[in-house]
Amino acid sequence: MSGLVVRGVGHGYGTGSGRVEVLHDVTLDVSPGEVVALLGPSGSGKTTVCHLAAGFEEPQRGTVQVDGRPPYGAADWSLVAVVPQQHGLVDGLGVEDNVLLPTYRSERAPVSFADLAAALDLGPFAHRRVGETSLGEQQRVAVARGLVLAPRVLVLDEPTGHQDDDRAELVTAALVAAARAGTAVLVASHDPRVQRVADRVLRLDEGRLADG
Repeated sequence: MSGLVVRGVGHGYGTGSGRVEVLHDVTLDVSPGEVVALLGPSGSGKTTVCHLAAGFEEPQRGTVQVDGRPPYGAADWSLVAVVPQQHGLVDGLGVEDNVLLPTYRSERAPVSFADLAAALDLGPFAHRRVGETSLGEQQRVAVARGLVLAPRVLVLDEPTGHQDDDRAELVTAALVAAARAGTAVLVASHDPRVQRVADRVLRLDEGRLADG
Protein backbone atom coordinates (compact mmCIF):
# COMPACT_ATOMS: atom_id res chain seq x y z
CA MET A 1 0.00 0.00 0.00
CA SER A 2 1.36 3.45 -0.86
CA GLY A 3 1.48 6.30 1.59
CA LEU A 4 2.31 5.81 5.28
CA VAL A 5 1.65 2.44 6.92
CA VAL A 6 2.27 1.90 10.65
CA ARG A 7 1.62 -1.58 12.02
CA GLY A 8 1.67 -2.71 15.65
CA VAL A 9 4.30 -0.21 16.74
CA GLY A 10 5.54 -0.16 20.29
CA HIS A 11 8.31 2.17 21.34
CA GLY A 12 9.91 3.47 24.50
CA TYR A 13 13.01 4.96 26.05
CA GLY A 14 15.37 3.91 28.81
CA THR A 15 16.13 0.52 30.31
CA GLY A 16 15.22 -1.50 33.37
CA SER A 17 13.24 0.27 36.07
CA GLY A 18 13.77 3.59 34.30
CA ARG A 19 12.18 2.53 31.04
CA VAL A 20 9.17 4.48 29.82
CA GLU A 21 6.85 2.93 27.22
CA VAL A 22 5.67 5.72 24.95
CA LEU A 23 3.67 3.87 22.26
CA HIS A 24 1.58 0.73 22.62
CA ASP A 25 0.57 -1.29 19.53
CA VAL A 26 -0.06 1.76 17.32
CA THR A 27 -1.52 0.97 13.90
CA LEU A 28 -2.49 3.63 11.35
CA ASP A 29 -2.53 4.39 7.63
CA VAL A 30 -2.34 7.66 5.76
CA SER A 31 -3.17 7.32 2.08
CA PRO A 32 -2.11 9.63 -0.76
CA GLY A 33 -4.59 12.46 -1.05
CA GLU A 34 -5.51 12.37 2.63
CA VAL A 35 -4.93 14.68 5.61
CA VAL A 36 -4.95 12.78 8.90
CA ALA A 37 -4.82 14.72 12.16
CA LEU A 38 -3.19 13.00 15.10
CA LEU A 39 -4.52 14.70 18.22
CA GLY A 40 -3.65 14.28 21.86
CA PRO A 41 -2.33 16.12 24.89
CA SER A 42 1.34 16.80 25.52
CA GLY A 43 3.11 13.57 26.43
CA SER A 44 0.66 11.35 24.56
CA GLY A 45 3.29 10.15 22.06
CA LYS A 46 2.49 12.32 19.02
CA THR A 47 6.07 13.46 18.50
CA THR A 48 7.35 9.89 18.76
CA VAL A 49 4.93 8.81 16.03
CA CYS A 50 6.22 11.67 13.87
CA HIS A 51 9.85 10.69 14.47
CA LEU A 52 9.14 7.09 13.50
CA ALA A 53 7.12 8.06 10.42
CA ALA A 54 9.86 10.43 9.29
CA GLY A 55 12.56 7.81 9.75
CA PHE A 56 14.39 9.61 12.56
CA GLU A 57 14.13 6.44 14.66
CA GLU A 58 13.39 2.77 14.02
CA PRO A 59 10.43 1.25 15.88
CA GLN A 60 11.40 -1.20 18.60
CA ARG A 61 8.35 -3.32 17.81
CA GLY A 62 6.19 -3.38 14.71
CA THR A 63 6.86 -1.78 11.32
CA VAL A 64 6.74 1.61 9.63
CA GLN A 65 6.71 1.88 5.84
CA VAL A 66 6.51 4.76 3.40
CA ASP A 67 5.51 3.71 -0.12
CA GLY A 68 6.36 0.12 0.74
CA ARG A 69 9.76 0.56 2.37
CA PRO A 70 11.14 1.62 5.75
CA PRO A 71 11.81 5.38 5.89
CA TYR A 72 14.82 5.30 8.23
CA GLY A 73 18.12 6.10 6.63
CA ALA A 74 16.55 7.21 3.35
CA ALA A 75 17.19 10.97 3.75
CA ASP A 76 14.97 11.51 0.72
CA TRP A 77 12.63 14.46 1.14
CA SER A 78 10.76 13.59 -2.03
CA LEU A 79 9.74 10.36 -0.28
CA VAL A 80 9.03 11.67 3.22
CA ALA A 81 9.41 15.29 4.35
CA VAL A 82 9.08 16.51 7.90
CA VAL A 83 8.21 19.71 9.73
CA PRO A 84 9.50 19.23 13.30
CA GLN A 85 8.40 21.26 16.29
CA GLN A 86 11.79 22.99 16.47
CA HIS A 87 11.64 23.74 12.72
CA GLY A 88 15.22 22.60 11.93
CA LEU A 89 16.13 25.65 9.86
CA VAL A 90 19.66 26.96 9.20
CA ASP A 91 19.94 30.37 10.87
CA GLY A 92 22.75 31.59 8.64
CA LEU A 93 20.81 31.03 5.43
CA GLY A 94 18.09 33.17 3.95
CA VAL A 95 14.43 32.23 3.84
CA GLU A 96 14.50 31.09 0.20
CA ASP A 97 17.68 29.04 0.65
CA ASN A 98 16.12 27.25 3.63
CA VAL A 99 12.98 26.43 1.66
CA LEU A 100 15.02 25.10 -1.25
CA LEU A 101 17.47 23.02 0.81
CA PRO A 102 15.75 19.68 -0.02
CA THR A 103 16.09 20.39 -3.75
CA TYR A 104 19.89 20.38 -3.76
CA ARG A 105 20.11 16.58 -3.79
CA SER A 106 17.02 15.96 -5.88
CA GLU A 107 16.62 15.56 -9.61
CA ARG A 108 12.92 16.38 -9.33
CA ALA A 109 11.68 19.82 -10.27
CA PRO A 110 10.58 21.54 -7.08
CA VAL A 111 7.42 23.44 -6.42
CA SER A 112 8.45 27.05 -7.09
CA PHE A 113 9.52 29.23 -4.21
CA ALA A 114 7.27 31.98 -5.57
CA ASP A 115 4.20 29.74 -5.29
CA LEU A 116 5.09 28.66 -1.75
CA ALA A 117 5.83 32.24 -0.71
CA ALA A 118 2.44 33.35 -1.98
CA ALA A 119 0.59 30.47 -0.35
CA LEU A 120 2.25 30.90 3.05
CA ASP A 121 2.77 34.68 3.14
CA LEU A 122 6.57 34.52 3.08
CA GLY A 123 6.98 37.54 0.80
CA PRO A 124 7.26 40.25 3.48
CA PHE A 125 10.37 38.60 4.97
CA ALA A 126 11.70 36.51 2.07
CA HIS A 127 14.84 38.69 1.87
CA ARG A 128 15.86 38.01 5.48
CA ARG A 129 17.97 35.32 7.07
CA VAL A 130 15.79 33.01 9.12
CA GLY A 131 17.58 34.07 12.31
CA GLU A 132 16.03 37.49 11.77
CA THR A 133 12.45 36.19 11.62
CA SER A 134 9.82 35.41 14.25
CA LEU A 135 8.89 31.91 15.40
CA GLY A 136 5.66 32.08 13.42
CA GLU A 137 7.53 33.10 10.28
CA GLN A 138 10.09 30.32 10.81
CA GLN A 139 7.29 27.81 11.20
CA ARG A 140 5.84 28.76 7.81
CA VAL A 141 9.29 28.58 6.23
CA ALA A 142 9.61 25.03 7.59
CA VAL A 143 6.21 24.13 6.14
CA ALA A 144 7.26 25.53 2.76
CA ARG A 145 10.48 23.48 2.92
CA GLY A 146 8.40 20.36 3.59
CA LEU A 147 6.21 21.05 0.56
CA VAL A 148 8.88 22.05 -1.95
CA LEU A 149 9.45 18.54 -3.37
CA ALA A 150 5.77 17.54 -3.31
CA PRO A 151 6.71 14.53 -1.13
CA ARG A 152 4.92 11.22 -1.12
CA VAL A 153 4.42 11.60 2.64
CA LEU A 154 4.53 14.81 4.70
CA VAL A 155 4.80 14.57 8.50
CA LEU A 156 4.21 17.70 10.58
CA ASP A 157 4.50 18.16 14.34
CA GLU A 158 2.40 21.09 15.63
CA PRO A 159 2.76 23.19 12.44
CA THR A 160 0.26 25.88 13.54
CA GLY A 161 1.44 26.39 17.11
CA HIS A 162 2.87 29.87 16.45
CA GLN A 163 0.22 31.08 13.97
CA ASP A 164 -2.66 33.49 14.39
CA ASP A 165 -5.98 32.45 12.88
CA ASP A 166 -5.37 34.00 9.46
CA ARG A 167 -1.96 32.44 9.00
CA ALA A 168 -3.04 29.12 10.48
CA GLU A 169 -5.63 29.07 7.72
CA LEU A 170 -2.85 29.55 5.16
CA VAL A 171 -0.94 26.60 6.63
CA THR A 172 -3.92 24.29 6.74
CA ALA A 173 -4.97 25.30 3.21
CA ALA A 174 -1.47 24.49 1.95
CA LEU A 175 -1.64 21.05 3.57
CA VAL A 176 -5.03 20.33 2.03
CA ALA A 177 -3.75 21.45 -1.38
CA ALA A 178 -0.72 19.15 -1.04
CA ALA A 179 -2.99 16.24 -0.17
CA ARG A 180 -5.26 16.90 -3.11
CA ALA A 181 -2.16 16.82 -5.32
CA GLY A 182 -1.35 13.32 -4.02
CA THR A 183 0.69 13.69 -0.82
CA ALA A 184 -0.22 11.66 2.27
CA VAL A 185 -0.27 14.21 5.11
CA LEU A 186 0.03 13.31 8.80
CA VAL A 187 -0.33 16.27 11.18
CA ALA A 188 0.32 15.84 14.89
CA SER A 189 -1.48 18.63 16.71
CA HIS A 190 -3.77 19.64 19.53
CA ASP A 191 -5.10 22.55 17.43
CA PRO A 192 -8.82 22.45 16.53
CA ARG A 193 -8.01 24.48 13.41
CA VAL A 194 -6.12 21.45 12.10
CA GLN A 195 -8.91 19.09 13.10
CA ARG A 196 -11.42 21.05 11.04
CA VAL A 197 -9.59 20.46 7.75
CA ALA A 198 -8.62 16.82 8.34
CA ASP A 199 -10.18 13.99 6.38
CA ARG A 200 -9.78 11.78 9.47
CA VAL A 201 -8.95 12.44 13.09
CA LEU A 202 -7.06 9.98 15.28
CA ARG A 203 -6.42 10.45 18.97
CA LEU A 204 -3.49 9.31 21.07
CA ASP A 205 -3.92 8.94 24.81
CA GLU A 206 -0.94 7.68 26.79
CA GLY A 207 0.48 6.06 23.68
CA ARG A 208 -2.70 4.25 22.66
CA LEU A 209 -4.60 5.09 19.51
CA ALA A 210 -8.35 5.51 19.03
CA ASP A 211 -10.48 6.95 16.25
CA GLY A 212 -11.46 10.53 16.90
